[in-house]
Order: sequence, then C-alpha cells, then structure tokens
Amino acid sequence: MSDNSYDVTKWSAGDPREDIGEVINSIIADIKSRQTDIDVRDGGKPGAVIYIPPGDFRLRTQVVIDVSYLRIEGSGHGFTSSSIRFNVPEDEWSDLHELWPGGSRVLVDLPNVDGADESAGAAFRVDRDGSPRISSVEFSSFCIDGLHFEPDGSGMHPENTYKNGRTGIYVGSANDSFRISGMGFVYLEHALTICHADALSVHDNFIAECGSCIELRGWGQASKVTDNLIGAGPDGYSIFAENHGGLLVTANNVFPRGTSSVELEGVTRSSITNNRLHSFYPGMVVLRGACSENLVASNHFLRDHEPWAPFLGVDNGQDDSYGLLRISGNGNSVIGNHFSEAIDARSVRPSGTPPVVVRLVAGSGNYVATNHVVATDVRAKTGESAYAAQVDALLTTASSGRLPVTSVQVDAASAGNTVLDSGDETQVVIDKAANAFRPTPTVGV
Repeated sequence: MSDNSYDVTKWSAGDPREDIGEVINSIIADIKSRQTDIDVRDGGKPGAVIYIPPGDFRLRTQVVIDVSYLRIEGSGHGFTSSSIRFNVPEDEWSDLHELWPGGSRVLVDLPNVDGADESAGAAFRVDRDGSPRISSVEFSSFCIDGLHFEPDGSGMHPENTYKNGRTGIYVGSANDSFRISGMGFVYLEHALTICHADALSVHDNFIAECGSCIELRGWGQASKVTDNLIGAGPDGYSIFAENHGGLLVTANNVFPRGTSSVELEGVTRSSITNNRLHSFYPGMVVLRGACSENLVASNHFLRDHEPWAPFLGVDNGQDDSYGLLRISGNGNSVIGNHFSEAIDARSVRPSGTPPVVVRLVAGSGNYVATNHVVATDVRAKTGESAYAAQVDALLTTASSGRLPVTSVQVDAASAGNTVLDSGDETQVVIDKAANAFRPTPTVGV
C-alpha cells in the first residue's frame, strides 16, 4: 500500500467490520497529519484513496470528511431489493438465495437522537469551512444500507414507511467537483443530500427504496444528474433541486413511488431531457417557485396505477387536475415529450373531470410544442409479487378505450404563452386572446 492508498481491512486502528466509521476517521486523521504543506514543488496535498473490499462493514460512528481529493471506493454497489424481501413472509426467507444487499456494503447503524440536526444521521458527512471550498471528494462502487425502516404511526408495515432518520451522504458546506458514481443506496430516509454544489456529478448510481433519493439544496450551478436508476418513497423526492442554474438532468430511469419524479424550485436555465419517468401519481415533474428558461424535452412520462398489494391506496395527495407536468415560471420550453396516461377512468379525481397532462399555473413566455399524449382507460390488476405485478402492468397495453384528458391547461395566472401541436381543440384549455395556440390536426379534418 502506498502512502496515499489505504485498505480499511489493513489499517492498524479499529475493526472495520464492527465500526468502519471509526476506521475511516482514523485514516482521514492520518492523511491530515502527513499532508500538512500547502505548496511543495507546485503540490503539497494530493489527497488519498480509501478502499472498501467486498464484505459487510457496520458503521456505528459517523464519517466526517474535511479534506479535498479524497476518494472512497469499493468493488460493487451491491443493491438488491430489501422491500421485496421484507414483504415476503418470514417463514419463506430460508428459501431465498440472499437476504441482504451485498458488494462492498456499509451497514448504517447510527443511533437516532431526538431533535438532532438532519446531518446527525448521515453515514458520511462532508463539511469544511474556509477557502477554498472542499473539492474533488468522490464516492464510488459501494453500497450504503440503512438496514430497516421504522414505525411512523401511519399503520403501514414498519419496513414500508421509508422513515428511519438515516442518510447515506450529507454534504453541508459549499463544494466543487464532487463525484458520486456507481453507488448503491437502499433503505435510507435520505440517500444523498448535497448543499451548495458546483460542478457536481451524480452518475450511474442505483438509488432506490429510499425515502428521498437525490436532494440538491441551498443553491448550486453547472451540475449533472445522469444515468441513474432511482426510486423514492411516496413522501419523498426522487430528484429535487432548489436555486440551481445550469443543472442537467438526463438519461435517468426514475421508478415509482416518489411524490414526484423531478421537482425543481427556483431553478433557471437548466435541462430535463431524455429521461424515462414512471409514477403512480400526478405531479411527476414540477417546476415551482418561478423556475425560468428551462428545457423539458424528449422525456417519456408514464402514469399508471400501483399494482403491488402492500402499497395499494398510497398516493401523494394530488388530484388528477394537478397535472403530470406542472409549471410555474417564465420562458420554459416543453418540447417533444411523450406522455402515457394509463389509468382507470373510475379512479380519476375529481370524478368526471379529465386528467390534466401539462399545466401552466403561472408565468409567461412558456413554449409548449409537439408533445404526444396517449391516454387509455385501463382496468389495472394487482398482485403480491412486486416484480411480476409491475412487469405485467408495464407490458399491458390493452384498454377499455380512450381516456379523455386535458393535454394542456393554461391557467388565468399564466399568459403570453405559445402552445403548438400538443392537443386538439377539445384537449387544450387556453385563453386564445392571451396566448398563442395551434391545435394538433385531427383525422378527417
């Protein structure tokens, strides 16, 4: 092992299988004690790599990172569905091939402290004051497992609540050029919370069965969330960002059951493109708080019904009039998206009203063009197997008939918009005196 390359199983202090947090903190202390000079031959603090081999490593002490150029890496993200296992009768567990996530696995076993700051429950907390910002911290190719969810008073099975006060990675201070790649996050109330990010890359991770998956808080710029597989809980965010500019959200596969697939607040000049988004509720993509000059293009939206028995009746509280895509802001472009709405007409809320696909709530200068809506009235089936029920639902295109929808609704508080070829005369609700409108041609007309 070189001076700046560490293996947690070969470090002299602590037992990584009993408390990997203590071991990694000891390694970071060693890095800081050796790398003290800030300018030696145009260098001085190269940072280090900490390696976690395949295996199970319990974390009883929070890791605190306050050095730049640190990479913590493993040899496999190790994700497997804990939710499916916990919803299998316990007397059948002995027949399962495995019970827990694997790979290079960190088991978060921090105590819950009532009234503690939200960062207290994080397995890895990154925080450093002063100048320059902490830079180039990387997490790669290991699993962070929150182990269990807890009762929350809802009456849900405790393992289905998505609540346990645990976070995978929490970055509290301004940061530059961080990378989170190839990671697995499972059974955490918050998988990844990053504040004040600049040039952040969250790429090719498996983040599922977490209360909230990706939260970019405070403010930030020029970051990207790309090529991730994501699935949040019904009370949490799949992808959330606030006060960001130049954010790229691309090529993600977002599963149900997050309260939204992508939610932006006060975000400008950013892109949501080429994502596959799937939800059991309205409000799949929400731009609020005066989001402006953003591009929403070439995404596939699928809204259908929950097919898995343990979560029947759970939703995000929004009516179908809320909109699958809901926008408050100015100068946004919504171009070339495909919307599949496959729901039972008898379940629509409010009853007897057409569901809304794109809704412009407030703002002006928005451009909605060449979007395609396929809306079908289906009789959804449910099942005890999460995998089989979901695949059957995804592959079934037979329906009872066409579902009437409002493809675009422009509220009175939104004016000066342009809506082109995104619904025919009967499908678009718009004040033509205050907005520009060209309907999609209909067959035979």
